Amino acid sequence: MNLTFRHLALLTLVSCPAIETPAYAQAAPNENKATPIERITAPDGFKVELLYSVPSETQGSWVNLCTDGKGRIIASDQFGGLYRFPAPKPGEPLDPSAIEKMPAEIQAANGLLWAFDSLYVAVNSYDNKMEDGVYRVTDSNGDDKLDKVEKLRGMNASGDHGVHALLLSPDGESIFLISGNNADLTEVGASRVPMHWGEDHLLPRMPDGRGHNRDRLAPGGIIYKMSPDGKKWEVYSSGYRNIFDGGFNADGELFTYDADMEYDFNTPWYRPTRINHVTSGSMWGWRNGDGKRPEFYPDTLPAAINIGPGSPTGVTFGYGAKFPAKYQNAMFILDWSWGKVYAVQLKPEGASYTGSNELFLSGMPLPVTDAIIRPEDGAMYFTIGGRKVQSGLYRVTYVGDESTAPAIKKSSPTRKAKLRHRLEEFHGGPNPKAISEAWRYLDDDDRFVRWAARTAVEHQPVSKWSEKALTERNEGLRVEALLALAIVTGIDPFHRTESDPPVNEAMREDLLKSLDEVSWKKLNDEQRFTLVRTYQIVLNRFGMPDQAAVNKIIAQLDPHFPAPSFEMNWLLCDTLAFLQATSVPAKALALIAEASTQEEEMQFARAIRFTREGWTKDLRVAYFDWFLKASNYRGGASFTKFIEFIRNDAVASYELDKAEVEEALAREPVMKSPLEVMAEAMAGRSYVREWELEELAAAAKGAMRKRDFKNGQKMFAAAGCFACHRFDNKGGSTGPDLSGAGGRYSTTDLLDQIVNPSKVINEQFVPIVVTMTDGDAHSGVVVNLNGNGVTLNTDLFNPNQRVTLDRTKVASIEPATISPMPTGLLNLLTQEEIMDLVAYILSGGDKSNGMFSGN
Repeated sequence: MNLTFRHLALLTLVSCPAIETPAYAQAAPNENKATPIERITAPDGFKVELLYSVPSETQGSWVNLCTDGKGRIIASDQFGGLYRFPAPKPGEPLDPSAIEKMPAEIQAANGLLWAFDSLYVAVNSYDNKMEDGVYRVTDSNGDDKLDKVEKLRGMNASGDHGVHALLLSPDGESIFLISGNNADLTEVGASRVPMHWGEDHLLPRMPDGRGHNRDRLAPGGIIYKMSPDGKKWEVYSSGYRNIFDGGFNADGELFTYDADMEYDFNTPWYRPTRINHVTSGSMWGWRNGDGKRPEFYPDTLPAAINIGPGSPTGVTFGYGAKFPAKYQNAMFILDWSWGKVYAVQLKPEGASYTGSNELFLSGMPLPVTDAIIRPEDGAMYFTIGGRKVQSGLYRVTYVGDESTAPAIKKSSPTRKAKLRHRLEEFHGGPNPKAISEAWRYLDDDDRFVRWAARTAVEHQPVSKWSEKALTERNEGLRVEALLALAIVTGIDPFHRTESDPPVNEAMREDLLKSLDEVSWKKLNDEQRFTLVRTYQIVLNRFGMPDQAAVNKIIAQLDPHFPAPSFEMNWLLCDTLAFLQATSVPAKALALIAEASTQEEEMQFARAIRFTREGWTKDLRVAYFDWFLKASNYRGGASFTKFIEFIRNDAVASYELDKAEVEEALAREPVMKSPLEVMAEAMAGRSYVREWELEELAAAAKGAMRKRDFKNGQKMFAAAGCFACHRFDNKGGSTGPDLSGAGGRYSTTDLLDQIVNPSKVINEQFVPIVVTMTDGDAHSGVVVNLNGNGVTLNTDLFNPNQRVTLDRTKVASIEPATISPMPTGLLNLLTQEEIMDLVAYILSGGDKSNGMFSGN
């Protein structure tokens, strides 16, 4: 089961006598039952039915669904067997006597697919009673009983992030298998992903502070393509963490829903759950600890949509549903830990997709595991359960007034998409036409086209294109070609074996010479990322060159550090720190002092922890004093350990007399509340006034031009917005992501959200109020429900501020009517500062936006 370690949540229904449960969903006294429908919210016009509360003692906890060739539903118990039953008639519950235990001796199914008159099963065993892998189950004697089990491929996996969903390809000729990062690479006959795996960390990696997945290396989670008989296997895409399911849209494109570690909240390397467009040969950058590749790295790909915190489980498209048109075309994604189902709207953009998401279903609690659309009745069926907890089967139908006529929308392929598809034909092996066809697109302005072109080149014999890469006159083409050359000719130290050839020092010299010839001025921003990242991969895979070569790299890069963007500074600071450039400590500490977020500060502090050159006593004291400040920063469960790791490395690498900074090292941090930290950011300010919406909205008319970008950025940080909100891929995840606020809010609407936060609470982030039988009430977000313990996160400024309640003493659970976002956030700001703040948010942090023209 694909459930993040942090979110052992929603494991059993909290009893609530204030809500009356329908008779058919009621259970015997003291027996758990599935979440009643009164606790589930859905859009207007949709009806949710609880069809069946699964008896855990006899039928376990259901995690997967599919339909067979006769429209019957098949469900799997995560630790047990398979069950089959007909869908109940509209308005009726599932008759327990209609549930058939399948005779097939198979268990622990984490993926089900009916295809080729067979049931394909992906087994992810937890107790080693059955080998992990892919199986085919059939009817051996025509009695309509699935009883014959055939192993198609045994695999090796461990824990929740193992062997998962099975999907039928759009052409109906192949099967795709989704596997998480705890499933070992299985033997394949081909790979669309060039198999030059690498961690590719220039600086030493910090593994997870709590020990999670420290031993898991590249390639991470893999999506395979296999033949129906299970004999031919191909790697299609890699670099995932805990993907559990996926789906093909009407255009035949594959999408999946993935998540990184939520232990990493508020670190620079944290990436929220996201929708990935799974293209041929794609790689999504999961590496353990702080090694995850940020989206701006050229050797990974960006998400189509960032969702937020969660634990991805089932995925299905709405095709075949008798829903309004937009939901028929939606991609439905399930979040187990936060109990939500999102409807994602995808739209083509260039060679890939972008889009938006809305909350479709949510419940208290609702640990959703899988969902299917059953075309026979046009309904959605979904299950809750997992990890041996109370399970249930539900049905969602539309009973509103909108048309439900079939409205499947197939997009016309864009020019870039057609080009990507053509380049992908060269993935998987040598082709004499590949170099001539793909080379010119290595500097294409579309990232997915560049990726497809580079992947095509990497599959060709290196002797056919290495010299071309080293001497390419177009510098945009050159940096991408040199990135490919470094990857395919170098061996990452973590993956080097005794049988590998020694480091190719001649190739290292050739690569460095060619990179040195590249003019920074002739590259655009993305090509500069590629230049610096290629240096990192060369230095990592080929080792440190002589000092003369090091000096050349420093001379080329150091004049551009610091750069205008955080992302470029990330790459430059890491690279120059590794090379021990003497300018780095002073420049990095200046960036820390100017940073608007703790992620930026943490990144630069991490980068310089091993630098030995360029320090003065004052710089050392300032650096160690930063750790006192950082002790009051908040993040996920591993956050404080990462800060500790950085400090320990910094102290250990300090080779001079520690006596000169002994006082700084000895100082103990003063722990402060989040409000005290915010007060410090506002130090020196006095109360301005209690601003009213009407006053600010009137002032904003005609005032959203020539705003001060830097001041807006400063106000965003000072007001504590980053504590809960992600913005420009930085900040917390306990509130809505504000990066796209400009597309959702007018100026007045945004001001209304800030001034009156409880007027309309974002439905995705509504906390709950748990009232105890003794009258005590607690407000927060459920992060753990286990046995008799109900654990709430009660402070959204601090993900680790929790209280555990005895569920047997819970009287009721209701949605909160008071927003966790405090009022009065603007009362210390002047009118002009508020306008700068609003402009900064609505611009998405884009200083080139017209609201800042004239600066």
